[in-house]
Amino acid sequence: MTMTSSAREEFPLPGLDDVRAAAGRIDGIALRTPLVPSPPLSDETGRSVLLKLETLQPIGAFKLRGAANAVARLPAEHAARGVTCASTGNHGRAVAYAARRQGVPAIVCMSELVPDYKVRAIETLGAEARILGRSQDDAQKEVDRLVAEEGLAEVPPFDHFDVVAGQGTIALEMLADAPQLDSILVPLSGGGLIGGIALAAKALKPEIRIVGISMERGAAMQASLAAGRPVEVEELPTLADSLGGGIGLANRYTFPLVRDLVDQVILLDEPQIARGMRWLFDEEGLVVEGGGAVGVSALLDGLVEAPGESVGVVVSGRNVGRRQFLDAIGY
Repeated sequence: MTMTSSAREEFPLPGLDDVRAAAGRIDGIALRTPLVPSPPLSDETGRSVLLKLETLQPIGAFKLRGAANAVARLPAEHAARGVTCASTGNHGRAVAYAARRQGVPAIVCMSELVPDYKVRAIETLGAEARILGRSQDDAQKEVDRLVAEEGLAEVPPFDHFDVVAGQGTIALEMLADAPQLDSILVPLSGGGLIGGIALAAKALKPEIRIVGISMERGAAMQASLAAGRPVEVEELPTLADSLGGGIGLANRYTFPLVRDLVDQVILLDEPQIARGMRWLFDEEGLVVEGGGAVGVSALLDGLVEAPGESVGVVVSGRNVGRRQFLDAIGY
């Protein structure tokens, strides 16, 4: 797949050089996480499966890569006034962590659907948490006000040049460690993670397949792909709460990247998501949030069309509340 000319003309999209530059910029802030074989999942699926453990990042999720790159690229005058973002939790934690590392004030805006433990985690990192409304769109309105009226710099959760480039560093590491990969399975939400991975992976290995996995309950990117343009969806409670929220009607980067570079999109129901969480705990001893387990869930249910013997699965985050986790895995 190649990006359409209209997408290229409207907005300059990140490229492989931008991802490589981001890798140098975030070195020492985000970890180079391990890509580990999963013998039990390989046995069960008949493929060689490797897990990219973004759960080991300091904030427990991949989001640190994009946030660290974006904060590092802020002009000094914007950094002095502070940064803000709208977040379902992991991105807010990442922005708070990156901002604290650079002495930058941070305000994170979230909807009422974000679990309390994620709010507390953001506040622990020194950022102010503001809770507004029932959707990320409501949270985004406060971000817009902070930017317009108070001069803060926005670090969006996904639809941002530097954020996408930062997330793409995962693909650099995966293909350096396992150049034989035939496909990469990636959680799909707003598209920053899969967009960055897809652009870097396909630049390095054009034949590689990129598979996005999301939940049936409020899959904004899939609804937008079906409509051929960004559309609004209702945000609903789900085990994969880190994948919630819209993609933005004025989406500039991630919608064209996903549209043009992602080979398959899979939607999972709640029992399927829970199965992936339970399997990762029982078989690998890993605590993984619902949104981070979806790649494993899709493999277990035989939903991945990607041919080939070697599959990389991005396990994107571990930030799940104890009660939600125990209920999901049936303990």
